[in-house]
Amino acid sequence: MKTTVVRLPEGLAERIDRLMGPNRRAKFIREVVEREVERLESESADLKGKP
Repeated sequence: MKTTVVRLPEGLAERIDRLMGPNRRAKFIREVVEREVERLESESADLKGKP
C-alpha cells in the first residue's frame, strides 16, 4: 500500500469517525475512493463504447 496525505474539509474527519467508529477512517476513505474510481472507470468505458 502507498501512503498519501489527504486534506479534508473542516469537520469531515470527525463526521467519518462518528459514523465508522474509532480507528476506521483510513479504511473507510480507501474503500470509498476505490469504489468511486471504479465507477468513473466504468462510466468512461461505457462512453467510449457508444457511437
